[in-house]
Amino acid sequence: MASTGLSSGQSLASLLRQTSLDDHEEVLKAANAALRKSKDDVEAQHVKAVALLKLDRYEDALGVLEGSGEKLRAKARLERAYALYKVGKFSEAEEVAADAKGARGPQHVEAQAAYRLENFQRSAEIYQRLASKGVDGQSEENDLRINGSATSAQLEWAGQGHLVRNKAPSRDDLDAFETAYNWACASIARGQLAQGAAWLRRARDLCNASEDLSDEEKKAEVLPIAVQQIYVLSRLGKLEEAEKLSSELSVQDIPDLSTRQIAQINVIESSPQTPNPYLAHRLFHAIPPLPKTAQPFDVQASILRRNAYALDLLSLKYGGVARSTSEFLSGQPSPTISAGVNSISVISAAAHAQSQLGKAGLKKILPLLEKRPKDVGLVLTAIQLYMQSGNYGSAVSLLDSFLPRLEDSTTPADQAIRFAPGLVAVAVSLYAVQGRTAHINAELAKAASYWRDTSEEARSLLLAAGKTLLLSSKDEEQQMADTIFSSLHGQDPNNRLVIAGYVASNAMASPDLVEPKLELLSPVERLTAGVDVAALLRAGIARPPAPSVVPSSKKRAAEGAVKPAKKRVRKSRLPKDYDASKPADPERWLPLRDRSTYRPKGKKGKQKQAALTQGGFSAGAEERAASTGGAAVVKSEKAPGGGSGGGAKAKKKKGKGGKW
Repeated sequence: MASTGLSSGQSLASLLRQTSLDDHEEVLKAANAALRKSKDDVEAQHVKAVALLKLDRYEDALGVLEGSGEKLRAKARLERAYALYKVGKFSEAEEVAADAKGARGPQHVEAQAAYRLENFQRSAEIYQRLASKGVDGQSEENDLRINGSATSAQLEWAGQGHLVRNKAPSRDDLDAFETAYNWACASIARGQLAQGAAWLRRARDLCNASEDLSDEEKKAEVLPIAVQQIYVLSRLGKLEEAEKLSSELSVQDIPDLSTRQIAQINVIESSPQTPNPYLAHRLFHAIPPLPKTAQPFDVQASILRRNAYALDLLSLKYGGVARSTSEFLSGQPSPTISAGVNSISVISAAAHAQSQLGKAGLKKILPLLEKRPKDVGLVLTAIQLYMQSGNYGSAVSLLDSFLPRLEDSTTPADQAIRFAPGLVAVAVSLYAVQGRTAHINAELAKAASYWRDTSEEARSLLLAAGKTLLLSSKDEEQQMADTIFSSLHGQDPNNRLVIAGYVASNAMASPDLVEPKLELLSPVERLTAGVDVAALLRAGIARPPAPSVVPSSKKRAAEGAVKPAKKRVRKSRLPKDYDASKPADPERWLPLRDRSTYRPKGKKGKQKQAALTQGGFSAGAEERAASTGGAAVVKSEKAPGGGSGGGAKAKKKKGKGGKW
């Protein structure tokens, strides 16, 4: 058997040398002929599997590799991993490729499988490792640049942008349409829509100007770029441009099924013929579902799910949305900071409130918090409704009652969510609206204590906490700022912002420690070169604006209340000597005799005025008070006999020898 296998292998090798690289059908026929002579020929089995892969017959190739024994599987790890990847078995493909240690080909397959499994961090690490060890030709260099930029874009979409090392493209990245498109997607994920739109235009122009592609290939490559352009133009409010571009788009020509589905949804959204939500709902659900091998990423699936629920709400299907979202949320972990899950919580709240805002919406939403007390999306929805109605106090109270529930939990996941940078930012913003500086410092200090020894995830939060606590007058908070900047400086000693905070926090206590760091910062003279000190002194001390807080004791104005217009007084109704620049006499409505400027005429009038002097005593007051029943000061005379109990007249002495 050994000699037969060697002979067939030699004849197959000689046949392969006579064929061209594109003649895969002939190679497959030769391999089958060799296997008819000896079906255990490992070389022939290997050649057959490769030929089937070249012919895009991935299921058949996987069948050959899986059914030919352990010897072939050990020899053809790359081919087996690639076949598993192409049939959608990404976990198995990643495992097989990882077993082929050291080889560059299997590492590419492993990175691609990790990409499809949405383990973008692992995929980025593999591509960075391959790039650091050099590249095998220009083709691999282009593949690494394209796939690496695609992985960076997916990290941005997944909310893991802190893991992306390069935030700006190089010149070479913008010279190829594939990398320009990937960097445009990364900008869109970060919310930089204008920049993303510019790079999409560049990618489209580069694709159309490429000399390496045929017209059919250019058309196929431009289609996904156009789909992304429609999305960006709609987000930017340029609906006419989006409509024009969608009318030029041939959706059915898009080969990728998931991209085709997204294109169909973008066309529905941008079309002026579907303002009717019921018609849009019917067209949306008429799109055929995707097969298992063409499922979108979680970020895309979450957006598609929200689109479906939004159309249901616009079609007034409140009951169905409430039941469906409640069922979905029951199978998700709570609490969570996942944007996909919390967005469904918002939609669930809208369905229960029947899209009502203000008090009517809160009346329906607040009872849901009793059923889902740790639902982050639901809490943020209620806070937003409070803020829209101007009820800042209730918004702060709701957040203050929610955060301790997470803080007192013994679950580590709840603690991480309690101090998530987004929730901390919400708390700080609410406290800032009410001018509660002490609460801001306390919240940032607690968050900094939690994240101080962790990874890059909360770097922006630590920087904000350090800058705020550095301005505090409390020693313990300044010490916390010193600890924060010392930790950040140890992780990133070249960051100038961190160096500035490190110097500021240690300048008084340890000047010798920070003196070498001063050379890394811009000198004060350069920073103050354009400052006019004399103008600042003339302007005086700036006063910070008062916090825009609505006092809780006053009633809030009704929504949409319109102030009455000021009436215009006719000139005919004004006095002849009226002067708008002079203040009006405040006593002009009093009678003339009651004004402070009144002076009577004649002798009798003056005597009468003197007698009626305000606060004076006049004769006959007792009689006037008695006759009118008013309260007046009664003049009392002291009795001759003395004592406080005497009457107005002396007591009569009893006579002697009288009748009694």
